Amino acid sequence: MRAWVWSLAVPALFLAGLPAKGAAPVSAVPGAVSDPVVPAVARNWPTGGRPAVLRGWSPPATPYGPGHRGVDLAAAPGAAVRAVAAGRVTFAGRVAGRGVVSVELAGTGEPPLRTTYEPVRASVEKGDVVAAGDPVGTVEAPGAHCPAGCLHWGLRAGDTYLNPLSLLPPWLLDGGPSRLLPVLGVPPP
Repeated sequence: MRAWVWSLAVPALFLAGLPAKGAAPVSAVPGAVSDPVVPAVARNWPTGGRPAVLRGWSPPATPYGPGHRGVDLAAAPGAAVRAVAAGRVTFAGRVAGRGVVSVELAGTGEPPLRTTYEPVRASVEKGDVVAAGDPVGTVEAPGAHCPAGCLHWGLRAGDTYLNPLSLLPPWLLDGGPSRLLPVLGVPPP
C-alpha cells in the first residue's frame, strides 16, 4: 500500500529560468544569469492581489546582453505597491527619469536579496524598515517600458539578477488544484 502526500502544481512561469530536473545549476554570470536557489520569503504580491504577468523573466546570457531582468505585473497608475517581504529600504528615488524603490530583504544571506520596484512614486525613504505588505509607494504613469501600465519587479543578490517569482511560495503562485503524490517506503497510517 502507498501513503499519499498533498502537493501543489508549480506553474511553468515560476520555473522559467530554472534548470531542468537533474540538470546542473545555471552558472552565475555577475549582473546577468541567476543562481536558482532563492528562499520563498515573499508573503504577498507587490500589487496586493495576484496580478497578470505581462512579461516574464528572461535572463541575459552575458552581463550586458539582451534579456528582461525582472517581471512586469499588470498595475494601473496610482495602484499601491507593497513590500513582498520584511526588509530595509536601500533606495527610494529617481533613476533615468523613473521612480525606483529597492528593499533589502531581511535574513536572506550574504549578499542579501534586494527587490526593486519601478516606476513607483515612493512613500518610503532610504533606511525605513518595512514589513511584508507595507506600502512602499504607488505605480507612476506608464512609460515606454510598459505603455498599458505595469509594475516592473526585480530581484538581485549582489550584482546577480534573479527571477523575482522565485520569492513567492507555491500557495501565492496559485499553482492550480492540489493533487496526491505517492510517498514510497512510508507505511500507511
